[in-house]
Amino acid sequence: MEKILHYLDEYLEEILMVIFLIAMTLIMGIQVFSRYVLGMSLSWSEEITRYLFIWSAFLSVSLCTRKCISIKIDQFIQLFPRRGKAFWKVLNLTVEFVFFVYLIPYSFIYLKNTIESGQVSPACGIPMYYVQAAPFVCFIITAFRIAQRWVGEWKIVLKKDEKSLEEGNIATVIEEVVVEDAYREKELVEAILKAEKEENTISGKKINTKNSLQIKSQG
Repeated sequence: MEKILHYLDEYLEEILMVIFLIAMTLIMGIQVFSRYVLGMSLSWSEEITRYLFIWSAFLSVSLCTRKCISIKIDQFIQLFPRRGKAFWKVLNLTVEFVFFVYLIPYSFIYLKNTIESGQVSPACGIPMYYVQAAPFVCFIITAFRIAQRWVGEWKIVLKKDEKSLEEGNIATVIEEVVVEDAYREKELVEAILKAEKEENTISGKKINTKNSLQIKSQG
Protein backbone atom coordinates (compact mmCIF):
# COMPACT_ATOMS: atom_id res chain seq x y z
CA MET A 1 0.00 0.00 0.00
CA GLU A 2 2.84 2.34 0.86
CA LYS A 3 4.48 1.71 -2.53
CA ILE A 4 1.20 2.45 -4.31
CA LEU A 5 0.77 5.74 -2.44
CA HIS A 6 4.37 6.68 -3.20
CA TYR A 7 3.88 5.86 -6.88
CA LEU A 8 0.70 7.95 -7.03
CA ASP A 9 2.46 10.78 -5.26
CA GLU A 10 5.20 10.71 -7.88
CA TYR A 11 3.18 10.05 -11.04
CA LEU A 12 -0.51 10.82 -10.40
CA GLU A 13 -0.75 13.68 -12.89
CA GLU A 14 1.30 11.86 -15.53
CA ILE A 15 -0.87 8.74 -15.28
CA LEU A 16 -4.13 10.66 -15.65
CA MET A 17 -2.84 12.85 -18.48
CA VAL A 18 -1.48 9.85 -20.41
CA ILE A 19 -4.85 8.07 -20.03
CA PHE A 20 -6.69 11.17 -21.24
CA LEU A 21 -4.29 11.60 -24.17
CA ILE A 22 -4.71 7.98 -25.26
CA ALA A 23 -8.50 8.32 -24.96
CA MET A 24 -8.52 11.54 -27.02
CA THR A 25 -6.33 9.95 -29.69
CA LEU A 26 -8.51 6.86 -29.97
CA ILE A 27 -11.77 8.83 -30.01
CA MET A 28 -10.61 11.25 -32.70
CA GLY A 29 -9.12 8.35 -34.67
CA ILE A 30 -12.51 6.63 -34.63
CA GLN A 31 -14.15 9.90 -35.65
CA VAL A 32 -11.82 10.32 -38.65
CA PHE A 33 -12.35 6.68 -39.69
CA SER A 34 -16.12 7.00 -39.41
CA ARG A 35 -16.25 10.26 -41.34
CA TYR A 36 -13.94 9.44 -44.25
CA VAL A 37 -14.33 5.66 -44.52
CA LEU A 38 -17.84 4.89 -43.31
CA GLY A 39 -19.28 8.21 -44.46
CA MET A 40 -20.87 9.05 -41.11
CA SER A 41 -19.92 11.40 -38.28
CA LEU A 42 -20.11 10.72 -34.56
CA SER A 43 -22.01 13.33 -32.59
CA TRP A 44 -20.28 12.64 -29.29
CA SER A 45 -16.57 12.38 -30.22
CA GLU A 46 -15.62 16.07 -30.28
CA GLU A 47 -17.55 16.75 -27.09
CA ILE A 48 -15.82 13.98 -25.12
CA THR A 49 -12.43 15.00 -26.50
CA ARG A 50 -13.02 18.61 -25.49
CA TYR A 51 -13.92 17.63 -21.92
CA LEU A 52 -10.88 15.36 -21.62
CA PHE A 53 -8.72 18.21 -22.89
CA ILE A 54 -10.14 20.53 -20.21
CA TRP A 55 -9.22 18.04 -17.48
CA SER A 56 -5.75 17.61 -18.98
CA ALA A 57 -5.21 21.37 -19.05
CA PHE A 58 -6.04 21.79 -15.36
CA LEU A 59 -3.98 18.75 -14.39
CA SER A 60 -1.01 20.25 -16.21
CA VAL A 61 -1.03 23.12 -13.69
CA SER A 62 -0.39 20.66 -10.88
CA LEU A 63 2.21 18.79 -12.94
CA CYS A 64 4.15 21.96 -13.77
CA THR A 65 4.01 22.99 -10.11
CA ARG A 66 5.35 19.67 -8.87
CA LYS A 67 8.19 19.56 -11.39
CA CYS A 68 8.72 23.34 -11.29
CA ILE A 69 8.71 23.62 -15.08
CA SER A 70 6.44 26.63 -15.43
CA ILE A 71 7.74 29.50 -17.53
CA LYS A 72 9.64 31.84 -15.25
CA ILE A 73 12.34 34.50 -15.19
CA ASP A 74 14.85 33.53 -12.52
CA GLN A 75 17.93 35.62 -13.28
CA PHE A 76 17.57 37.42 -9.95
CA ILE A 77 17.27 34.19 -7.95
CA GLN A 78 20.30 32.70 -9.71
CA LEU A 79 22.47 35.41 -8.15
CA PHE A 80 22.09 33.84 -4.71
CA PRO A 81 23.63 30.69 -3.21
CA ARG A 82 21.53 27.57 -2.78
CA ARG A 83 19.99 28.60 0.55
CA GLY A 84 19.27 32.07 -0.81
CA LYS A 85 17.56 30.58 -3.83
CA ALA A 86 15.50 28.34 -1.55
CA PHE A 87 14.46 31.35 0.56
CA TRP A 88 13.15 33.27 -2.46
CA LYS A 89 11.40 30.15 -3.71
CA VAL A 90 9.68 29.83 -0.33
CA LEU A 91 8.35 33.38 -0.71
CA ASN A 92 7.19 32.64 -4.24
CA LEU A 93 5.54 29.38 -3.22
CA THR A 94 3.78 31.14 -0.34
CA VAL A 95 2.17 33.61 -2.77
CA GLU A 96 1.19 30.76 -5.10
CA PHE A 97 -0.29 28.75 -2.23
CA VAL A 98 -2.40 31.69 -1.03
CA PHE A 99 -3.59 32.29 -4.60
CA PHE A 100 -4.77 28.72 -5.20
CA VAL A 101 -6.31 28.40 -1.73
CA TYR A 102 -8.20 31.60 -2.54
CA LEU A 103 -9.48 30.05 -5.78
CA ILE A 104 -10.68 26.79 -4.22
CA PRO A 105 -13.87 28.17 -2.55
CA TYR A 106 -14.89 30.00 -5.74
CA SER A 107 -14.35 26.91 -7.86
CA PHE A 108 -16.47 24.96 -5.36
CA ILE A 109 -19.28 27.54 -5.62
CA TYR A 110 -19.06 27.28 -9.39
CA LEU A 111 -19.29 23.49 -9.17
CA LYS A 112 -22.18 23.67 -6.71
CA ASN A 113 -24.17 25.98 -8.98
CA THR A 114 -23.62 23.60 -11.88
CA ILE A 115 -24.89 20.65 -9.82
CA GLU A 116 -27.96 22.59 -8.74
CA SER A 117 -28.74 23.71 -12.29
CA GLY A 118 -28.84 20.13 -13.55
CA GLN A 119 -27.12 21.15 -16.78
CA VAL A 120 -26.08 18.36 -19.12
CA SER A 121 -23.97 18.32 -22.28
CA PRO A 122 -25.96 18.63 -25.55
CA ALA A 123 -24.55 15.61 -27.41
CA CYS A 124 -23.92 12.98 -24.73
CA GLY A 125 -26.20 14.16 -21.95
CA ILE A 126 -23.28 14.05 -19.48
CA PRO A 127 -23.87 16.07 -16.30
CA MET A 128 -21.73 19.17 -16.68
CA TYR A 129 -20.52 19.01 -13.09
CA TYR A 130 -18.15 16.25 -14.21
CA VAL A 131 -16.44 18.86 -16.36
CA GLN A 132 -16.82 21.78 -13.96
CA ALA A 133 -15.23 19.68 -11.22
CA ALA A 134 -11.87 19.99 -13.00
CA PRO A 135 -10.94 23.43 -11.55
CA PHE A 136 -11.99 22.47 -8.02
CA VAL A 137 -10.14 19.13 -7.96
CA CYS A 138 -7.03 20.38 -9.73
CA PHE A 139 -6.73 23.53 -7.59
CA ILE A 140 -6.72 21.32 -4.49
CA ILE A 141 -4.05 19.05 -5.98
CA THR A 142 -2.00 22.08 -7.04
CA ALA A 143 -2.20 23.60 -3.55
CA PHE A 144 -1.03 20.27 -2.12
CA ARG A 145 1.91 20.15 -4.56
CA ILE A 146 2.87 23.70 -3.66
CA ALA A 147 2.81 22.78 0.03
CA GLN A 148 5.10 19.82 -0.71
CA ARG A 149 7.62 22.04 -2.47
CA TRP A 150 7.31 24.70 0.25
CA VAL A 151 8.29 22.18 2.94
CA GLY A 152 11.19 20.91 0.81
CA GLU A 153 12.56 24.38 0.10
CA TRP A 154 12.15 25.43 3.74
CA LYS A 155 14.22 22.44 4.84
CA ILE A 156 16.99 23.67 2.56
CA VAL A 157 16.76 27.13 4.11
CA LEU A 158 17.12 25.61 7.58
CA LYS A 159 19.95 23.33 6.39
CA LYS A 160 17.90 20.26 7.31
CA ASP A 161 18.08 18.91 3.79
CA GLU A 162 21.17 19.14 1.61
CA LYS A 163 19.52 17.65 -1.49
CA SER A 164 18.02 20.12 -3.94
CA LEU A 165 14.49 19.53 -5.13
CA GLU A 166 13.73 18.41 -8.67
CA GLU A 167 13.39 21.44 -10.87
CA GLY A 168 12.88 21.61 -14.58
CA ASN A 169 14.13 24.34 -16.86
CA ILE A 170 12.13 24.95 -20.01
CA ALA A 171 14.80 27.28 -21.40
CA THR A 172 17.40 24.51 -21.13
CA VAL A 173 15.09 22.01 -22.83
CA ILE A 174 14.37 24.44 -25.68
CA GLU A 175 18.06 25.22 -26.02
CA GLU A 176 18.91 21.50 -26.25
CA VAL A 177 16.26 20.98 -28.92
CA VAL A 178 17.48 23.98 -30.93
CA VAL A 179 21.10 22.81 -30.71
CA GLU A 180 20.11 19.29 -31.74
CA ASP A 181 18.09 20.60 -34.71
CA ALA A 182 20.99 22.85 -35.75
CA TYR A 183 23.37 19.88 -35.55
CA ARG A 184 21.05 17.74 -37.67
CA GLU A 185 20.64 20.55 -40.19
CA LYS A 186 24.41 20.91 -40.39
CA GLU A 187 24.77 17.16 -41.00
CA LEU A 188 22.10 17.33 -43.71
CA VAL A 189 23.81 20.25 -45.46
CA GLU A 190 27.17 18.47 -45.32
CA ALA A 191 25.60 15.31 -46.76
CA ILE A 192 24.02 17.30 -49.61
CA LEU A 193 27.29 19.08 -50.39
CA LYS A 194 29.13 15.76 -50.29
CA ALA A 195 26.62 14.18 -52.66
CA GLU A 196 26.88 17.16 -55.05
CA LYS A 197 30.67 16.97 -54.94
CA GLU A 198 30.61 13.26 -55.74
CA GLU A 199 28.13 13.88 -58.54
CA ASN A 200 30.32 16.63 -60.00
CA THR A 201 33.35 14.35 -59.76
CA ILE A 202 31.54 11.57 -61.61
CA SER A 203 30.30 14.03 -64.25
CA GLY A 204 33.84 15.37 -64.68
CA LYS A 205 35.20 11.87 -65.17
CA LYS A 206 32.53 11.13 -67.77
CA ILE A 207 33.39 14.34 -69.65
CA ASN A 208 37.10 13.54 -69.56
CA THR A 209 36.44 10.04 -70.80
CA LYS A 210 34.27 11.36 -73.61
CA ASN A 211 36.90 13.89 -74.65
CA SER A 212 39.57 11.22 -74.63
CA LEU A 213 37.50 9.00 -76.89
CA GLN A 214 36.85 11.89 -79.27
CA ILE A 215 40.61 12.66 -79.44
CA LYS A 216 41.42 9.03 -80.12
CA SER A 217 38.76 8.82 -82.83
CA GLN A 218 40.10 11.96 -84.52
CA GLY A 219 43.63 10.61 -84.36
